[in-house]
Amino acid sequence: MIVLKSPEEIELMRTAGKVNLEIFEGLKQFIRPGTTTMDIDRYVEEAVKSHGMIASEKGYCGFPANVCTSVNEEVVHGIPSKDRVLNEGDIVSVDLVVEYEHYMADSCRTFGVGKISDEAQHLIDTAERSFFEGIRFAKEGCRLHDISHRIQEIVEGEGFGVIRDYTGHGIGSEMHEDPPIPNYGKDGKGPRLQKGMTLAIEPMIVQGSYETETLLNNWTVVTEDGGWAAHYENTVAITDGEPDILTI
Repeated sequence: MIVLKSPEEIELMRTAGKVNLEIFEGLKQFIRPGTTTMDIDRYVEEAVKSHGMIASEKGYCGFPANVCTSVNEEVVHGIPSKDRVLNEGDIVSVDLVVEYEHYMADSCRTFGVGKISDEAQHLIDTAERSFFEGIRFAKEGCRLHDISHRIQEIVEGEGFGVIRDYTGHGIGSEMHEDPPIPNYGKDGKGPRLQKGMTLAIEPMIVQGSYETETLLNNWTVVTEDGGWAAHYENTVAITDGEPDILTI
């Protein structure tokens, strides 16, 4: 069931989303060669607590950390570790859910570590561009898969693949609500968008095949062929006009 949010509920989500944005702005300077993924987790934990809010991923279905940190060929759900040291040229996706007054905002960014290759930068840039192209259709009256189709067009047009096994989702008082939001599909399909829907739209794209597997820790998802992945996400509210991005 898709839950429509009141203006007051959306404002609570926006308050959480401002913290997401502030943390990501700080991580731009914090992440450098020699940083561990556990360092990132601790940075986020302290920043969220300083605002009196909650990092909702910790404990969700048993997840052990405040954020997901997915490095290079890791697509999603990477577990922070003091032993995972970031090296020059790596890329790392940081996925963060902040909760305020029982309402959540979800976003992700992929960061380059030091100087990265042109191909890695192209991957990161394409994930971001596909999001903004996709949300051109995040308007009342459009169909959900209009967003999905446009994301796929952009990503595959740049020679990359779109992950099939994981999707975006509705969000609000629960981290994962209806509807699921694939990053591929045919336009004109899916539920019609309505004012008050709040969606975590998150292109997850890869250099090679979109086939994935899960590591033995039962969390970290990697590409089967070792191709690198990038992930870009924001929480978006559907209005009677332009889409309202709550995490920017």
